[in-house]
Amino acid sequence: MRLNTIDWIAYALTIIGGLNWGLVGAFNFDLVAAIFGEMSLLSRIVYILVGISAIYLIYTGTKLRTHHDVAH
Repeated sequence: MRLNTIDWIAYALTIIGGLNWGLVGAFNFDLVAAIFGEMSLLSRIVYILVGISAIYLIYTGTKLRTHHDVAH
């Protein structure tokens, strides 16, 4: 399976979100807020895009699993 541009963007944003949550949990440091401002418009956009990316990856992951199950 080849990843398209949307897949790569979704993976990158989800990784950024995961790393940010790791920093929040380990050090109480929100990198997105530090870069863009606490709950600024840009921070909120990043958070929303990370959430959408996670939903997209859940959808594509279940779609691939269903396709893989049917193929076998």
